[in-house]
Amino acid sequence: MKKWFKIFIIAILIAFIAYGLYVLTKSDFSLENFIIKIWNKHVETWGYLILFCWSILEGEIGLILAGVASHDGKMSVVLAIFVAGLGGFVGDQIYFYIGRYNKKYIQKKLRSQRRKFAVAHLLLQRFGWPIIFIQRYMYGFRTIIPMSIGITRYSSKKFAIINLLSAWVWAAITILLAWYFGGLIQEFLHWVKEWTKDYWYLAIIAVIGFLFLLAFGFKQLEKAILKEKRRI
Repeated sequence: MKKWFKIFIIAILIAFIAYGLYVLTKSDFSLENFIIKIWNKHVETWGYLILFCWSILEGEIGLILAGVASHDGKMSVVLAIFVAGLGGFVGDQIYFYIGRYNKKYIQKKLRSQRRKFAVAHLLLQRFGWPIIFIQRYMYGFRTIIPMSIGITRYSSKKFAIINLLSAWVWAAITILLAWYFGGLIQEFLHWVKEWTKDYWYLAIIAVIGFLFLLAFGFKQLEKAILKEKRRI
């Protein structure tokens, strides 16, 4: 029964995504222009504060926008990296201390995401401290891994130092790439906008397919890690 309920919910979500993309391609509303308008209006006054808060919420999109803004001369690329790194650091520190001191919340999370916590624990055992770097690029684990580390007796000072360094590396890689390729990114977004007007149905298939492959890929990774642990 639960399996069919999940399938039903996923089908509804896919239908909503498809309908939303169809409406956007057929209307005069441009999400690209809307985001650019809001960002351009506030980037020079509130840009760093927005970037800091966005980075706490694990937003690569915010880092890419900051890189493009730096490319256009509206932000300092060095300061953007510094602020984004601090935001990413604060976000993971929050999750780490939730794992360490909020046992009731962790117990609730374990009920719904037991497999992910098990995988996170195995990754920590296998890779040690480098997993703090790696987890920033692992979709679906970026909140789980800091919490699972917090549950253990891992040194909070050691975690904080590695976390800060990894946050700055993460911010530097993403923002510098967006800064260097800022012009190409803007051209690509414009091309996507024009392409989806004529081929909206292919855009819907591409988005759904990408989300499915992403979810499927990480599910297979989880299964492979758990299977390897059972063999050991």
